[in-house]
Amino acid sequence: MSHIWNKYDYNIDMKLLNFEKFINKETMARFMARYELFKLIRGVKGSIIECGVHYGGGVMAWAKLSTLLEPYAIRRKIIGFDTFEGFPEINNKDLESEGNTDLEAGRFFSHNYIYDELVECIDMYDKNRYLDSMYLNSKDKVELVKGDARVTIPEYISRNNHLVVSMLFLDFDLYEPTKVALENLVKRIPKGGVIVFDEINNELWKGDYRRSGIFRVVQQSGNKEIRF
Repeated sequence: MSHIWNKYDYNIDMKLLNFEKFINKETMARFMARYELFKLIRGVKGSIIECGVHYGGGVMAWAKLSTLLEPYAIRRKIIGFDTFEGFPEINNKDLESEGNTDLEAGRFFSHNYIYDELVECIDMYDKNRYLDSMYLNSKDKVELVKGDARVTIPEYISRNNHLVVSMLFLDFDLYEPTKVALENLVKRIPKGGVIVFDEINNELWKGDYRRSGIFRVVQQSGNKEIRF
């Protein structure tokens, strides 16, 4: 659809107001899925953790859904973990996924400026809300944690021992960071919380979930919703 977007030269803001005509059905379905997932945790205390931010559409979708659907939930944060430099390295367990040409260090690096672009988008988001900004620092609703999640997740918890997680969205694609996320964050999900697995049961991403502890987590999940 990009060729149609580029072909007709008129105000970009007007195009964005009518974004539905430019996106495909898969993109619309992805947003609808996020909306349905969000509704599951509206009554659950805690922050939304997205493991694997990439271009940032998910992080900003959670933030805007929170502002729209629960304007008084001023303590719910959206926290995104990502290197913003692509895969840090590949574990041998990931290499069990034969034929996946994406399994190499640096893969899924988006652009040098994506992190800075997201920071600006968050700033614009902050200026477009009211109740949250009255009670929270303008940078507190959405937080980006840049770096290797194997290191940054334990560090973040050590600095924020009060953390409660209402939704854990796992999209790291790799064995080691997924394992660290499961080991450190699942225990912080209360009754009614949701765990979302993006690449489960996918032959191209065997290391992501098959060996990272997912089945043990499912068995021990207790009161948590498990969404595949």
